[in-house]
Amino acid sequence: MTKKIILETERLCLREFTMDDAQFIFDLNDDPEVIRYVPDPACQDLNAASNVLETIILPQYSKYNIGRWAVELKESGEAIGWCGIKFLEESGSYDLGYRYFRKHWRKGYGYEAAAACLEFGHTQKSLMKIIACAAVENKGSIRVLEKIGMTYESPGFDHGEPISIYASVR
Repeated sequence: MTKKIILETERLCLREFTMDDAQFIFDLNDDPEVIRYVPDPACQDLNAASNVLETIILPQYSKYNIGRWAVELKESGEAIGWCGIKFLEESGSYDLGYRYFRKHWRKGYGYEAAAACLEFGHTQKSLMKIIACAAVENKGSIRVLEKIGMTYESPGFDHGEPISIYASVR
């Protein structure tokens, strides 16, 4: 299946997910440290991972022409995580999010992909406001949001857990 590339940075390629990415989604969400600060439970099996793709990730592309994208290293093609902007139907907001395999943390990939997605959302999709939510305890994610120029907007809760809501307005 042909991969639809959305964005490229110096070191990364961001592409649309396909149903062939179920194992990747399963593996990424199978590490308790990777999903420590998110309300999503680990996928129990490949069928659950396929369901995440089919019902959550892929519909964003056709419904809103935006979404979460697989992040791959240009040099090797290795899938290292995901990043992108999701439309939140319940609030009408556009939400920047990301998740990476632990072995790729602290290498600047999160910043590089998030900065590119934020710029893409504002310039290519003409989004006036993009938010991002981070668990109050997730200092690494908060650092990324601040480094890409997002500013603290308000406290909030996600599934009963305290979060910090950041925003970028243009």
